[in-house]
Amino acid sequence: MPRLVLSALAAVLVLCVCAASAVYLTGRSRPETPARAEPERRAPVVFMLGDSYTVGIRGIKAERAYAAETARLLGWQIVVAGMARTGFAGTGGTGETFASLYTEQLAWRPTPDMVVVSGGHNDVGQPPGLVAQKARRLMETLQQRWPRTQVVLMGPLWGGDPGPKALRVRDVLREVARTMRIPFVDPLAGRWITGNVRKRTGNADRLIRADGTHPNPAGNRYLAQRLVDDLRAMRLDKPVLGRTKVTYSPPSPSPNSGTGHEQAIPGQGDTPRLTPENRRRRETEQP
Repeated sequence: MPRLVLSALAAVLVLCVCAASAVYLTGRSRPETPARAEPERRAPVVFMLGDSYTVGIRGIKAERAYAAETARLLGWQIVVAGMARTGFAGTGGTGETFASLYTEQLAWRPTPDMVVVSGGHNDVGQPPGLVAQKARRLMETLQQRWPRTQVVLMGPLWGGDPGPKALRVRDVLREVARTMRIPFVDPLAGRWITGNVRKRTGNADRLIRADGTHPNPAGNRYLAQRLVDDLRAMRLDKPVLGRTKVTYSPPSPSPNSGTGHEQAIPGQGDTPRLTPENRRRRETEQP
């Protein structure tokens, strides 16, 4: 066979081998199409502003106070703001109120999905009209700063059966919420804490510290669960910016548990109804 023909056949053979190799390698190196990942659901961003119940006290870090425990249960991204001894009008000697703490700690932050303001405990020594005025002004400021954010007002927490002054503060805050059509969480109407830790009565005996005011670790977890239950009932447990729009609805009064204390009932005046037994009782205020 002539040398020219052999050379041509060899060249053709080399080309065939190269082509086959290329096909093989291309088939092996082709990346598999990955499955489309589900978009990660963003956790709600919630600001909570309050007093020592919210931010914690000595022995209870902020991460273990009821506000953080609530966020842990609901999967929120939370910013806890506030200061012990403060209120809407009461400063407790700190020189601060919720309004000033809002400006210092929250106003400069990006828009949250929801803001919860919880307080009133340290306002029992203030004129009720002043408390109402300060609370309304703060809630209006929040709505103006973040118009698409859901705003919630939460009444005072107490370390046991509340006295008339606590109920009076609760009533004016509830009225602010009603007139502004803001959802209102009412721990006193819900009887979250009952009895007296010093007398070893009610659930205060196991949930409240010896100071008679602040919850212990179990008490903070309990308060968080009660708040979660109320938020879920109001469909506020998964707030979404610009989409969650819940307004005020009157709370349902809880049945009398036999402690001699009755809550004010929405629509029946602002003065709490007390039984004769409760009028005779000398209740100690814990501002």
